Amino acid sequence: MSQKLILTGDVNLMNVDDPTVPFRKVAAEFKAANVVFSNMECCLYLPPAGHSVENEGFFADPGPAGETLKTAGIQAVGIANNVNYGETAITRSIARLDEVGIPHTGAGANRDAAYAPVILERDGVRYGFMQRTAVYWPTNHEATKHTAGVAVMKGHTAYQLPLHKMRVDIPPCNRPGLPPVIMTWCDAAHMKIFKEDVAALRAKCDVLVVSCHWGLKKEVLDYMSEWAHAAIDAGADVVMGHGPHFSLPVEAYKGKPVFYGLGSFSFHTGHGGRKHGNWVGMLARITVDNKTVKGATFQFVRHNDQNETVLCKLADEQETFNEIADGSKPYGVQLSARGDEVVIALG
Repeated sequence: MSQKLILTGDVNLMNVDDPTVPFRKVAAEFKAANVVFSNMECCLYLPPAGHSVENEGFFADPGPAGETLKTAGIQAVGIANNVNYGETAITRSIARLDEVGIPHTGAGANRDAAYAPVILERDGVRYGFMQRTAVYWPTNHEATKHTAGVAVMKGHTAYQLPLHKMRVDIPPCNRPGLPPVIMTWCDAAHMKIFKEDVAALRAKCDVLVVSCHWGLKKEVLDYMSEWAHAAIDAGADVVMGHGPHFSLPVEAYKGKPVFYGLGSFSFHTGHGGRKHGNWVGMLARITVDNKTVKGATFQFVRHNDQNETVLCKLADEQETFNEIADGSKPYGVQLSARGDEVVIALG
């Protein structure tokens, strides 16, 4: 008997007062799925002195926000990202998740807690989840042996002069003012630990999802592909990316789906306390049969003025679909329409 796994991008519950509102148009599907996993892009914590938008803290009222996750049917969350910052905010947020019974991975009171995966068993199928972030603050944010923080994948950046023809869009190096080529890669020491963690989780589960907080705008950077491929080589079945708040290309690497950017899923209030805008995100649906990933699709989502996440008709999102299809071509993946879903060919 097949099972359905649902993956979503960024969930930010700032300014949510009514727990039934954000997910009421998708709650029925969530509750019918075997597992729903989301990236939680906020802390369930309110600072005693009030929320300073200048400090960019994504703080959601822990009462209604926690209840929102529970009533929606979200069964586990990743919390390794740039907004889970500050020891008190992290520990209080985790306490609220524990209170409403939602497992979490990616942040904790110390390194062991932050890097610990989540394993959920559904009708004999064990689902494993682990999350890391390459987007984090340089001080007092990475979890250590004795301090709270997030689980990280360190990355590096270099700026190279285009002395050779590297891409069609880069002019030859025969004039002043040429922009540099931006190069990114994963830190070798962090990559070694990451692969060991994936392999260890692989031995404990049937379906392994690696969740990655990464990216910059709409480009799939080199380190993102390096990280995704390493995850699958080490044993992952699915890689889900999030962070830039854009819907990004997809890949089928060695027959395994890679979502480079699921975008926002519930994100009404953004940086500076401003309305986040008319974003488009993706709801990923994974079909599991005989404890193996057999299919992967996605459907576009948006939100309305009532802060409800709504499923989109594919006919209304052709511009975004064409953009993702074009961006996915370098990976050789075939995308096709099936009703309002986009099917990723895994063969």
